Amino acid sequence: MDLLADVLTVAGVRGAAGARIEAAETWKTSWPHIGRPVFYAVTSGTAWLRVPGLEAEQLMPGDVVLLPTGSEHTLGSDVDTVPYSCDCATAEQARAQASVLRIGEGEIRTHILGASYEYDPVVSTQVLASLPEMVHIRADNGGTCLDDTVRLLARELAVPQIAGAVVLNRLVDILLIQLLRVWMCRNPVQDKGSWLGVLSDPLVSVAVTKLHQDPSKPWTTDLLATELSVSRTTLARRFRTVAGETPGSYLTRWRMNLAAIRLRDTDDTLETIAHAVGYTSMPAFSRAFRRDRGQAPGTYRHAVRADATAGAEFCAQRVAHR
Repeated sequence: MDLLADVLTVAGVRGAAGARIEAAETWKTSWPHIGRPVFYAVTSGTAWLRVPGLEAEQLMPGDVVLLPTGSEHTLGSDVDTVPYSCDCATAEQARAQASVLRIGEGEIRTHILGASYEYDPVVSTQVLASLPEMVHIRADNGGTCLDDTVRLLARELAVPQIAGAVVLNRLVDILLIQLLRVWMCRNPVQDKGSWLGVLSDPLVSVAVTKLHQDPSKPWTTDLLATELSVSRTTLARRFRTVAGETPGSYLTRWRMNLAAIRLRDTDDTLETIAHAVGYTSMPAFSRAFRRDRGQAPGTYRHAVRADATAGAEFCAQRVAHR
């Protein structure tokens, strides 16, 4: 099992190309907090990106940047120009249609592809939540595949062809994976205590893989340690250091993610779902689910299905994306 691929799939992470920014010599615009990950790839020209509370970053051709929480931010030709008022309707139309958004006056000098990522709101295990508020990967990152993908993106934008939107959306998904690869390679210490830290530790990554492969198995820390041929103490210590929680708490949270998805997306009985995620006792399953989600399974199913955003609408989009 590819652990990162499994988590991204269960969490329903998917990208969509947004506005193609074409900016003049002097320009700046500010964007509000949007509550979902935002991505930019600079295919030509330069720009300054500022997130409140962080140092401004200059973006060069080939650079990519991810704002995992969609923080409020400003993009512009320099750090001092007063931002233009953002025409929200025009910007949203450009994002939704992946069309051109022209900013500033004069000759176009900078081209930037904006994108955003959606994820399933019922899944609590989110990879991007492990990242800092801004992740900036420069073009001179050691000749990784990220460079090649940005160049391919630039060509796709320069010469639009049929099914261009599909190609751009797929490239946006690929860019996220490649950005994560570069980030984890360069920042193994920063990832400790988070989900991404799991991938950098051989022992813990194998342990979590086993939990994902068979979540219904009656796992205990002792049983998991035996399968890994290590002591219980070693596994418990390493797991907490790397993942920031115990094997038992991680497994429970993952099981509740799987249960929440099935409660929303299927008509399976509560008993069937309980057994599928490792509970032979309905009261035990109900207690665990209530602790994790604040509601009994049946109440949760009714509430999440009544929520069009978290329920049917997301499911339809997820199926369409596949």
